[in-house]
Amino acid sequence: MQLRAHEDVPLFLDAAGPHLLRDEARHNLIFGICTTLVETPAAYPVFHLWTVERGRETVAVALMTLPFNLVVAQPVDLRALRFVAKELHDRRVALPGVTGALPEVKWFVEEWEKLTGAATRARMAQGIYAIREAKPPKGVPGEMRFAEPHDRRLLVEWTVAFEAEALPEDAPRQNPEDLIDRRLQSESGGIALWDDEGETVSLSGFGGTTPHGIRIGPVYTPPERRRRGYASALVAELSRYLLTGGREYCFLYTDLANPTSNRIYTDVGYELVCKSADYVFERR
Repeated sequence: MQLRAHEDVPLFLDAAGPHLLRDEARHNLIFGICTTLVETPAAYPVFHLWTVERGRETVAVALMTLPFNLVVAQPVDLRALRFVAKELHDRRVALPGVTGALPEVKWFVEEWEKLTGAATRARMAQGIYAIREAKPPKGVPGEMRFAEPHDRRLLVEWTVAFEAEALPEDAPRQNPEDLIDRRLQSESGGIALWDDEGETVSLSGFGGTTPHGIRIGPVYTPPERRRRGYASALVAELSRYLLTGGREYCFLYTDLANPTSNRIYTDVGYELVCKSADYVFERR
């Protein structure tokens, strides 16, 4: 086997794409990061793209956009992922942590612990969900619209509030103003809002395209506007819009520790594809 580093996203996808398409929903994060690297390279100024090749076959895929974790794909077999860990260790690549679906992310963690003696901590458990047909809830007042530049101040404020509520304290973050500006200018993504009686009450981002799908998120409703169905209606309507516009799937991530959000999404048609985890590497 050979670990191959790529500096060009299209060439990386030429090598990795067929492997990732074996389970597109499972690998939506890798596809989505590549879309961002192509559209707005400044979002991730330091990145690494790797494939493991055995003969003419790609048997493992990984990427990293610092300061964020290494992201691993499902390998052809466990040996290929062990090989990734050994090669990165031998090349003295520093990893802040690793993210991926289960069980492959756990396999990598176990191998990295053996190689480095590092302590690992599970930072977040997530579910990857996909939808093909949306089921909008009935009786929710209001309607969806797409965010415009005049919404920028509110979008930044809600992004900060979402991250404070939903992300672990030590999770790396992007500058919220830069993040919103990229979403407002994105060719493939954006931000949808739910308005009720002239007031904006809920937000849902979308972007991170894959060959056949697109990721939904983040989703945020301020506390005083919750339990009225706004987020459910917005996610369902946005998903319906994207699906009827030519996407075969929509994807999203949920915090498995939050049963309310998981129920909201399944109620409008999302189905669990697999579980995912985020691990941090720490010195003992």
